[in-house]
Amino acid sequence: MHLPELTLTQLANVGGDIFLPGSKSITNRALLVASMARGNTRLNNLLLSDDTRFMLAALRHLGVGIQQDPDDETSVSVSGADGPLVTVNRSHNQPELLQLGMAGTAYRPLTAALCLGTGEFVLDGNARMYERPVADLVDGLRQLGAEIDYLQNEGFPPVRVRGTGLRGGSIRMRGDISSQFLTSVLLAAPLASAPVEIAIEGELVSKPYLEITLALMKSFGAHAEHDNYERFMVAPGGYTGVENYLVEGDASNATYFLAAGALRGSGVTVHGIGSSSVQGDVAFADVLRAMGAGVEILDEQIRVTPAAQIKAIDMDLNHIPDAAMTAAVLAVFADGESHLRNLYNLRVKETDRLHALATELRKVGAIVVEERDALHITPPVEIKSAAIDTYDDHRMAMCFSLLALAGMPVTIRDPGCVAKTFPNFFAEFAQVAAAAA
Repeated sequence: MHLPELTLTQLANVGGDIFLPGSKSITNRALLVASMARGNTRLNNLLLSDDTRFMLAALRHLGVGIQQDPDDETSVSVSGADGPLVTVNRSHNQPELLQLGMAGTAYRPLTAALCLGTGEFVLDGNARMYERPVADLVDGLRQLGAEIDYLQNEGFPPVRVRGTGLRGGSIRMRGDISSQFLTSVLLAAPLASAPVEIAIEGELVSKPYLEITLALMKSFGAHAEHDNYERFMVAPGGYTGVENYLVEGDASNATYFLAAGALRGSGVTVHGIGSSSVQGDVAFADVLRAMGAGVEILDEQIRVTPAAQIKAIDMDLNHIPDAAMTAAVLAVFADGESHLRNLYNLRVKETDRLHALATELRKVGAIVVEERDALHITPPVEIKSAAIDTYDDHRMAMCFSLLALAGMPVTIRDPGCVAKTFPNFFAEFAQVAAAAA
């Protein structure tokens, strides 16, 4: 979608069923691990989006055999390398150049994985990627013997990696900026030459995303454990391919439909996540319950029915920062002031999401107090129609679409940014409205 803007007309009702595409976080983790595993892996329900295409392109460039099923584009077969990824460049004078756009779930894990093998690699991205810190990741990897250089600004992409292997041992890493740094070291650790032990300094943010990582590693035969999230231990031994690995539906993308079900209509059922899910954003169901919605959770589906009145909340949402954005938009429908806390890591995502949320919520009449790590949102007496800037951030576009349920149109600028994780979002969003018509 290349429209400069898209106006969603007011929606009186929503209802029906949504079948989720695969999780971005799980897709990119699984692609990388399968590429380094012994034997072959078939991945099913793969997400096809900008972020996952960057990972696929990088792995293919590095010589990984990845074949798409001609009858199902969301299924691929991966020929594992039985060890680290290595350079395939025919020239000995130039490093491999990997262009990764704004795909943090590709950039960070590949930075760690490419330390394991041989060769020289430059990991590049777009302008916003240059503003997203990687110092905590690089500092952790250097403690394991990695050779990584910053090519422009200290602590930020782009970086050059010289593959020399990771020696293992005990290291210390900060955990208060992004869980992706720790995830990246964990994913590489089974191929280090000795056990890896990681002690976490300070608060560890987004713990549920670490559970996704540990569950996936276990599925591929790696041995990792933690001591109350303060210390992580990984044994060497590599990965083993999985005959059929199903990528769960994306729980973060589910939040927009679940939130719509909490606002209007006959209820929305989202398929592909549930009580058996490994994704932390399933906990958004608890937020919806606190806001007064009816919530039913089964093994692989969640159903939400409308609240009589959305209730204001005061919650620490550090464990579900992406879903916190959806909660912020729901707060403008609430019966009082909401307080969303412990969300500093939203400032180092695709954009400074705390500032972007505050700016755009004020456009619709909300009173918003923005703090370093929190938003305090007082809903307007009447929600105003507005044109929403999305900051090249897919989640800004998707969560603000909920304003179409306020009884007036809302315009989403640069709607094509949803291609990062959910290219068909607007069609699916229209479907839940059409199903209720």
